[in-house]
Amino acid sequence: MTDQEPAAPVRGGGGLLRVRLEVSYDGGPFSGWGVQPGLRTVQGTVEEALGMLIRRPIRIAVAGRTDAGVHARGQVAHCDLTPVEWAGVLRGQDRDPAAALLRRLRGALSKVLAGLAGAVEIHAVALAPAGFDARFSALWRRYSYRIADTERQWDPLLRHSTLWYQKALDVDRMNTAARPLLGIQDFRSYCKPRDGATTRRELQRFEFRRGADGLITVTVQADAFCHNMVRSLVGAAVQVGEGLEEPGWLHERLLVKARDAKSRLAPPHPLILEEVRYPEAADVQARQELTRARRA
Repeated sequence: MTDQEPAAPVRGGGGLLRVRLEVSYDGGPFSGWGVQPGLRTVQGTVEEALGMLIRRPIRIAVAGRTDAGVHARGQVAHCDLTPVEWAGVLRGQDRDPAAALLRRLRGALSKVLAGLAGAVEIHAVALAPAGFDARFSALWRRYSYRIADTERQWDPLLRHSTLWYQKALDVDRMNTAARPLLGIQDFRSYCKPRDGATTRRELQRFEFRRGADGLITVTVQADAFCHNMVRSLVGAAVQVGEGLEEPGWLHERLLVKARDAKSRLAPPHPLILEEVRYPEAADVQARQELTRARRA
């Protein structure tokens, strides 16, 4: 986290303080981020732990809602607390409230998760600067996706975070196919549109690199992502890498602005939200307002 201005009450929040949380998780045991009745989700788990500490229902907002099975190293969320609640986490002890909340929240998460303790971790807690919103203040999100395309690379210890692909993939072909998709585009062909939501996004990075270990790492970065967008992009690119389609096919699909029988979602388990980037503290309010205007 960069240096931030002192926190201010949330606009229109009745004197509430906005608290920023940095979260990582193994998405395997969860039905995605967002709360769903009767299902274990990351959001539901963190909210339950916060509720145990604050002693009222707490709702958190997040930078990016991940699908079932998708992991995160650099997720960012926020919640709003009253000044009394923020100070109350000290319980009369002379300690920084942020450090106290972090320590107690980790303990509450262990209780909520029980046998899954460690599947969700809070790495940092801080008062957010004025105007901060975990979702709308973000400049970009960066995901990684790892692929093993030969049997010699099928490491059982990494099977929960790596796609074991049955055919050899051509990295150069995939990079050639990916480049025309960069920039501000309508990605309707590569997502599941939500009612009333725009499908225009700025794709900033979409690249494939084979490491010294032979594994392929995909990097996908955008100002924001539509539902299933990363998995759709990877699913299409591997068809080119395998030789089933020509490199120009990815751009042709983009221009059609529709999904069809060849639309393929890559499996979720190798997908990791690596990082969310925000502007300097003085600019988070302006970024939030700009993003909200674009989404509208």
